[in-house]
Amino acid sequence: MKNDSARAALWAALSRVNDPEVRLPITELGMVANAAIDSEGNAEVEVKLTITGCPAAQQIEKDVRAAVAAVTGVQALSLQMSVMSEDERHSFIETVRAGKPARSNRFTADSLTRVIAVTSGKGGVGKSSVTASLALALTRLGLRVGIIDADIFGYSIPAILGLSADAKPTKFDDLILPPVAHGVKVVSIGMFLGDDSSQAIAWRGPMLHRTIEQFLSDVWFGDLDVLLLDLPPGTGDIALSVGQLLPHAEILVVTTPQRAAADVAVRSGLVAEKLGQRVIGVIENMAHLALADGSRQELFGSGGGQAVADSLSKTLGRSVALLAQVPLTIEFRAAGDTGQPLISVPDDRGAGLEPVHDLAAAEILALAERIVASGKSLAGVKLPVSAKTAEPQTAEAT
Repeated sequence: MKNDSARAALWAALSRVNDPEVRLPITELGMVANAAIDSEGNAEVEVKLTITGCPAAQQIEKDVRAAVAAVTGVQALSLQMSVMSEDERHSFIETVRAGKPARSNRFTADSLTRVIAVTSGKGGVGKSSVTASLALALTRLGLRVGIIDADIFGYSIPAILGLSADAKPTKFDDLILPPVAHGVKVVSIGMFLGDDSSQAIAWRGPMLHRTIEQFLSDVWFGDLDVLLLDLPPGTGDIALSVGQLLPHAEILVVTTPQRAAADVAVRSGLVAEKLGQRVIGVIENMAHLALADGSRQELFGSGGGQAVADSLSKTLGRSVALLAQVPLTIEFRAAGDTGQPLISVPDDRGAGLEPVHDLAAAEILALAERIVASGKSLAGVKLPVSAKTAEPQTAEAT
């Protein structure tokens, strides 16, 4: 009876170990081939990886050892890491898919996933930094989040989130699992370029369309609460393809306070609306530089974000809110360069949150809270006068 209790405790501990890519328990995925413990506290565990050279192998082994070590009565662990057979891998794939078809766009209007595309009229406004930080903020609030880096020519999401150049999607059979960074599932064209991820891409419309289509259908994100798309600036082929493939997507327009940026930002929002998508708000990035004495320096002028919101509201005949004014801070900029974000997310056990002190990060977190609270419409949402440091909280999936 005592040994049965110890074995049950061992399996319970292993059930709390998640596959880093699939984000499901390794016991549920059929990855634990054996788990036993004798009367002297010697545990034996065999974990089966999906493929030889699995990129998540080290993390899984580390998590398994930590989980088993925490089991009362375990004195020693003999851990064997092996590889699944073809039949076992097939069962793994079926479990991951949960009966859903392969190679189909799972982010249609009928999906429970909220799709939000982040766009801008011109480059250099910090759209990718906003997208990456917003993903982390939504994850911090308890949502399951994925990002498609749809900026094919200027992809930068992996670097901003700290994914190394060798972080590649895991592919076996027809299942492609995206890398995970800080709890966010990410796919980018740079992950498919081989060893030379710095090479330039010169593709025309049909190739760009096919790439976005494959990201939506071939990459298995699992069940997401929110899918963010980092669109390229402007109103080119990719914006049109996303409009065709995701006509129900919601749109966030990013601009700077500078009127030159604001004028072209309006166009990206209007094109999205013509494609059937809905602009849900405007984000003014680099709104001001916060100085040490508490004052603000408006390096790029002022009023651009509100001007975009007002222009879109007038043209569309409904209220489009200025949802956030993200200040420019050295820490926020440096975080994007080093891949060490300022917005921490909970680990698999819900721990690891740190207070958000940076003003830019705090404003992004406040933006995430507004998006979660808004549901499908952000019309009429008022922007607080100033951002404040937000304490961690849990939100229900929308």
